[in-house]
Amino acid sequence: MASPFALSLPAPLRQFFTHFPIYTHPPIDSEDKARPVTSPTLWIHAPWSPDADVLSSDVECLKWQAYLALRGLSDIAIRWDVSVDGALDNRLPNLHVPLKTLPGASKEVKEGDDGEGELLPAHLIPEWVDGQVGALNELEGYVDQAARDESRAWVALLEGNVHAALVLHQPSTTSFLSLLSPYHNKSRNIEAVVSHPPAPLFGISSLLPSYGTHVNVDAVEQQYKEAISSLSERLGTDKWFLGSESPTALDALAFAYLHCILHSKEHTLRFEVTRRVNLVAWERRVQSQVRGAFRAVDALQQKQP
Repeated sequence: MASPFALSLPAPLRQFFTHFPIYTHPPIDSEDKARPVTSPTLWIHAPWSPDADVLSSDVECLKWQAYLALRGLSDIAIRWDVSVDGALDNRLPNLHVPLKTLPGASKEVKEGDDGEGELLPAHLIPEWVDGQVGALNELEGYVDQAARDESRAWVALLEGNVHAALVLHQPSTTSFLSLLSPYHNKSRNIEAVVSHPPAPLFGISSLLPSYGTHVNVDAVEQQYKEAISSLSERLGTDKWFLGSESPTALDALAFAYLHCILHSKEHTLRFEVTRRVNLVAWERRVQSQVRGAFRAVDALQQKQP
């Protein structure tokens, strides 16, 4: 017997819904199956030459490639066929790891690994690395506390003045379709890295709304030149920055910027680095170590023409 509180649709509404019947279909079995994750795989932006290189052309991705390699990890697979729309927080890189390699994973988790693995955003990569090779001491690999504190200033210089020049001469293109997309790449624009935010192209009294930015190119380039000069002087003939006995996070960051600058099409950027022999030699030495830690996944290699 129907409940007296049951609601029923009015006859006109039921008649309207008859024009939109629900059809169900059996599931479609596909022969394409996701390959199980058996080794760490880093999702990155495409390299400069996808058919002959494994180092990303994106400085943010390259930072983490260098970090993984200089921490002593090797045989890391990479793939660049995943769009940023498919990445966590719409940002690359992401690290796809087997469940059994997760720090603190329980025995049940390890035994129940079905090959899907776990996808990690960039900020969780250091924690995963610590679980594989051991955590760093409180000095983070630097010779003393003064060097560790000094490293913070160099990080700010690289991610400020150097990054601003790199963004200025390598602007990202925006298509009409990307404007309509609900997903956006959250890369840092030049307004976020220059010391003084540039004024908009249109004044506050303009009839048109504020649009774009007016960047003092000469100031950005001058700060970049001074930063590269200081970086070269500080490195000197040392094997690693700040006289460290082994590579640190600063070395990974410096390598990423130097490598991208040396591959830049802008002569102004390249010249400031190429005229300093110690920076070029250091980048080449570290490049071989970083490149040797990565390999393209087999499925991706087969897609190459």
